[in-house]
Amino acid sequence: MRIAIVDESGLRATILEEGLREAGFDDIHAVPPTGAFVARLERLAPDVVLIDLGTPSRDSLEEMLAVSRALSRPIAMFVDQSDESMIGAAIDAGVSAYVVDGLRKDRVKPILDLAIRRFNAFARLRTELEEARTALADRKKIDRAKAILMEQRGLAEADAYTLLRTTAMNQGRRIADVADALITATEMLGGPK
Repeated sequence: MRIAIVDESGLRATILEEGLREAGFDDIHAVPPTGAFVARLERLAPDVVLIDLGTPSRDSLEEMLAVSRALSRPIAMFVDQSDESMIGAAIDAGVSAYVVDGLRKDRVKPILDLAIRRFNAFARLRTELEEARTALADRKKIDRAKAILMEQRGLAEADAYTLLRTTAMNQGRRIADVADALITATEMLGGPK
């Protein structure tokens, strides 16, 4: 597992690195948050990112949250002090673990495990949500295409669906794609909307 540590302070990065090495990790890369460090992180392609902000300013917090949005990886963020708005911003940006005043090398491995599990759980939920949205959009297209066939050809609903399904099978396409093509063609020809 490749782990990137983003930290301004060499001492604090050393604590994180020691905790990771003691937990059996050895592909560890320190990336100072200077210059085009987000691009360096993207090239590094870490599996997990640990960010140590110490006492973050609003600007540094925003910069690190941009990292979270850009990478789409499990991220654990360590801070010395926090407030509700900082926590909220971190959660909204997709930070998997937000640890206040908890930088000790014996805690690094459990926090890393938590960040990975939370990231994976959230990614599964996001995938399921996208699949549900796609299925709903497909269902709407199919229903609309059935209505067009029922109106234009005088078919019953079941027969309209059978025609869509048969056409899709014959063309090696999804029913929703056939339905979408029918809707588009109907709209182009000035048929029912």
